[in-house]
Amino acid sequence: MNDPIADMLTRIRNSSMRGKSTVSTPASKLRAWVLDVLADEGYIRGYEKTTGADGHPAIEISLKYYEGEPVIRELKRVSKPGRRVYMGVKDIPQVRQGLGVSIVSTPQGVMSDAAARNANVGGEVLCTVF
Repeated sequence: MNDPIADMLTRIRNSSMRGKSTVSTPASKLRAWVLDVLADEGYIRGYEKTTGADGHPAIEISLKYYEGEPVIRELKRVSKPGRRVYMGVKDIPQVRQGLGVSIVSTPQGVMSDAAARNANVGGEVLCTVF
């Protein structure tokens, strides 16, 4: 697998479209940091680290729904292994005029676009959520 973040985002997107309450993905620190931002912004209920059926570490993600519809309407990968997207603090895009969130990997850690602007740091734009 070349892009573990895209794999996790696709698993979340597919599970939410099917109405699943939880989804499992292999564990890594970067995935956990991205999930922390999603949980802080209210797009998922939370996650917990478990052991998968194959004995490897996994993360069980609890998806969030509002009136039967998934809270996550759109989940896009921005920076890909073939084309990395780095932006300065002034260039970080707002998603849907501030209704959505860009997740940015900065030297101070993985954070939302608003937190990156407050900390005055730029970095790699991992994905956008609406």
